[in-house]
Amino acid sequence: MPELVTDRGTLIQEGTDRLARAGVPEPRHQAVRIWAELNQAEQADVLARDLDVDPAGAARYQQAIKRRASGEPLPHVTGWTGFRHLSLRSDRRALIPRPETEGLVELLLQRARRGRVVDIGTGSGCIALSLALEGGFTEVVGIDRSAEALALAGENRELVGGRVELVQGDLCAPLRAGTFDALISNPPYLTAAEYAGLDPSVRDWEPAIALGSGEDGLDATVRLLDQRRDVLRAGGWLALEVDCARAGSAAHLASALGWEDVGIHLDLFGRERYLLARRSNTR
Repeated sequence: MPELVTDRGTLIQEGTDRLARAGVPEPRHQAVRIWAELNQAEQADVLARDLDVDPAGAARYQQAIKRRASGEPLPHVTGWTGFRHLSLRSDRRALIPRPETEGLVELLLQRARRGRVVDIGTGSGCIALSLALEGGFTEVVGIDRSAEALALAGENRELVGGRVELVQGDLCAPLRAGTFDALISNPPYLTAAEYAGLDPSVRDWEPAIALGSGEDGLDATVRLLDQRRDVLRAGGWLALEVDCARAGSAAHLASALGWEDVGIHLDLFGRERYLLARRSNTR
């Protein structure tokens, strides 16, 4: 008996219905996006015309819908995520890149596009690869303490072709003093209580070391501000993503520690999200 073939429209409607029953927001949009990203197709083409789907393709799509309905993040289900101009691989090895972090890259590129730059806590490599491809840096280094995250960053480097050196280490520990013109980081910045209260779609699927940062959420930020000024050359730029609830505290600490031109900048949602500062010529 020949294997049954179904059509894409039916599959997507069935997927939409299942996602809706599971309470997934915008179920139709997500059902279409899952199909498009699994098959490397444009969403407009998916909606424009129907086609027959072989049993293997149908089963793969249905399994992806099942995973999304169970609460698994969409980028993990499809294996893809977008960041600025890049399409990158995404899975449980690293934090899913957020739209807010794109703004951090933009702010640094407005101030520094040459020389050497280091991305601390590179994760999927989204920041480092964006800087390598959009800036004119002579060297881009990405550091992460997670070997799994670095493996994912390496896959993305091969995918998009950015020239980024990947190094395993804790924050700036592997770096020599005075070697970089800019340092950028989206460090973990949630308090222990905030991490415990995260939605399961984040807490259960994304790495804890990329999210929580001590009881007050400032452990990694304090270490970057206090212990690692010597990594930058005099006048070099520091760009950090911070929690909006603690942006003022981070800026006050930066000023007290001798950073110059300290400023807090808003993200695309109007929240205090980015701290930029320059290393003093004297401290």
